Parts: sequence; C-alpha cells; structure tokens
Amino acid sequence: MTTTTTSQQELFRFLEDRFACAQACTECARACALRASLADPGGPMDQERMRRKGIMCAEVCDATCRVLSEQTHQDETALRAQVEWCREICLECAHVFDAHPGAEGSAQSCRDCARACTDFLTTLTA
Repeated sequence: MTTTTTSQQELFRFLEDRFACAQACTECARACALRASLADPGGPMDQERMRRKGIMCAEVCDATCRVLSEQTHQDETALRAQVEWCREICLECAHVFDAHPGAEGSAQSCRDCARACTDFLTTLTA
C-alpha cells in the first residue's frame, strides 16, 4: 500500500498543527501560571477571578499538551473534546485578562493558543 502525495501532505499538516497546538498550549500555560502567581490570592474579587482562571487555563493547557504529545493511538473524539475544551478555556481566560492592565501578554498567549487549537481541529475529520 503506497501513500499518495495528498495523504502525505495531510499527515504533515496534521502533525505540524498538532505540534503548533502543543507548543501554544505550553506557552499559554506558562503565561497563565505566571499571571496567576502575580495576582494577590486574597485580593479584590476581580483579581481572585483572574488568578483562578489563570490557574485553570494553565492546567487545561498543560493537560492538552500532554495529550497531544502522546505517541499512542488516541481516540479522535476524545482528542477533539480535549482540544475544544482547551480552546474555550483559553478564550475565557483571555477575556478575563483583557480587563486587567499589565495582563495583555497573557491574554495574547491565550488567544494564540485558542487559534492554534482551532487550526488543529480543522485537520481532524468530522
């Protein structure tokens, strides 16, 4: 059985998008963890919300990166659900960070991760 050029290109795109998504998840997790550590845990409600959302986003991105990095055969439905969850959490977190001066870089990392998740999802079959 030979692989056609088209299917090889699709495989390369799948792997490139998967790697880009994992890399974006790592960057987002790092930015969110840093932002969460800067927020005062006992501070005003909006700071506490930012801290909690940052921690959640970092954990989801970290878990997604681990799933994307696994070499074993994975259930595509479960993979899609994990990446879609990551995308949603990143968008929510970016929205929360947008309301806080100085958190623009973290918000952008979240949006970049959400975009990478969207790009990767397009390589999965419906």
